[in-house]
Amino acid sequence: MRIFRLLKIQSVAFRFGLDEFFLSHGPLRFLKKPIQWLTFWRNLDRPRGERLRLALEALGPIFVKFGQMLSTRRDLLPHDIADELAKLQDQVPPFSSDIVLTILEKAYGRTVDEVFLRFDKKPVASASVAQVHFAVLHDGTQVAVKVLRPSIAPIIAHDIALMDTGAWLAESLWPDGRRLKLRQVVTEFARHLDDELDLMREAANCSQLRRNFSNSPLLLVPEVYWDYCRDNVMVMERVSGAPISHVDELVEQGIDIPQLARVGVEIFFTQVFRDGYFHADMHPGNIFVGQDGRYIAVDFGIMGTLSDEDKNYLAQNFLAFFRRDYGRVAQAHVEAGWAPKNTRVDDFETAIRAVCEPIFDKPLREISFGRVLFQLFQTSRQFNVEIQPQLVLLQKTLLNIEGLGRDLDPNLDLWKTAKPFLENWMSEQIGLRGLTSRMQKEAPNWAIIFPQFPRLLHHLLSENHNQGLEAKMQLLISESKRQNRLLILVILLLIALLLWQTLL
Repeated sequence: MRIFRLLKIQSVAFRFGLDEFFLSHGPLRFLKKPIQWLTFWRNLDRPRGERLRLALEALGPIFVKFGQMLSTRRDLLPHDIADELAKLQDQVPPFSSDIVLTILEKAYGRTVDEVFLRFDKKPVASASVAQVHFAVLHDGTQVAVKVLRPSIAPIIAHDIALMDTGAWLAESLWPDGRRLKLRQVVTEFARHLDDELDLMREAANCSQLRRNFSNSPLLLVPEVYWDYCRDNVMVMERVSGAPISHVDELVEQGIDIPQLARVGVEIFFTQVFRDGYFHADMHPGNIFVGQDGRYIAVDFGIMGTLSDEDKNYLAQNFLAFFRRDYGRVAQAHVEAGWAPKNTRVDDFETAIRAVCEPIFDKPLREISFGRVLFQLFQTSRQFNVEIQPQLVLLQKTLLNIEGLGRDLDPNLDLWKTAKPFLENWMSEQIGLRGLTSRMQKEAPNWAIIFPQFPRLLHHLLSENHNQGLEAKMQLLISESKRQNRLLILVILLLIALLLWQTLL
């Protein structure tokens, strides 16, 4: 099967002239002219980016999804190709209702009528991995039922294996291929596809995001009905709202559109910096707006996570950008190890300033984050900055936010909207509140460790007691005297913090 799939991929690639991506560079350049003579019948008048997009659409939904993800890696692609890939739409014909009923009956071991009071056979949404039907439980609860496409896993596995082979060839034949880490991109893509193929995992993602925004006036996340969820079936609360792209309908409902745009920015930064856990597929098809003006999120197959180190690095960079402190941006890259230690910070600072300074004090309609990211990646290449695969989804989400903001309010000032939020977050991390929070988190560990101090001290002093016991005692006493004042200050600080917490 794999050989036939490979032949189809080669046929499609050849039909759309994708061979020029490899024959224009490296050791195979000498083949370009002979192949052009032999394939004079091909119509290659369309731009290369458009031909690549059409080829991915012809190869099917998995390649379309990969193209969507690749469009966010402007460090990998020229901007004309990245802009074209950003146009990819994941519109897939639904599979038959008979197959849906068979999948459900096998998953539950009962007939569909026994599980649901009513089940709509016509899907309301269909994507590359699954499709969604509306239903009603026997207690009258209205739900949305997501059903995984049959036999999708082996197809994806074959396509991923072929993509990995293609990435290996590209790294071998494309200049800068190793630095661009194409195989890592495929690996990252495969990891997120694995998440989408397990609907129990998606249900857990949904449940976590709902818990993070419990009782939030900003975002509504549907409830998961765990008793009805399986590996290939997910059942959640049915939510209703207007698609966020239908601005005219939102205006008729009395929604404050500029405020809605600002709330979208706040939701993004809340997910990233407060929780380190964010919805990473925030295109217009997955975002709705309720009658109360809250955002409604659906489709939780792709979620991003950030470590505390990533969040701190990003927050410092964002704040430095907002304050136009480009020297701090450059220094943060070096401190994080993303730029080589021998990087000339002043030169790096100058290059970053040349990219970012022109975009400040401009409304969103005059800024292209895609273009800014591309220029920053070009600067990164110049200074040998390592690409961070864990931030791929964040880049993708930031571009989604740009698109949503531009559609809602072209005059949105992203910088002014985001800066107060980031400053508040940083104060929580490095100020008194941050110290208190971290102490509260570590308190259980201290409760375990402190009672052990006498035993550990006795063990230290009794170990090898014939070898310098007196010297150890003298050293301990001397050190305790030196640290006495500091210890008293620490104890007073702890007491003050505990009293302060008690009074809150």
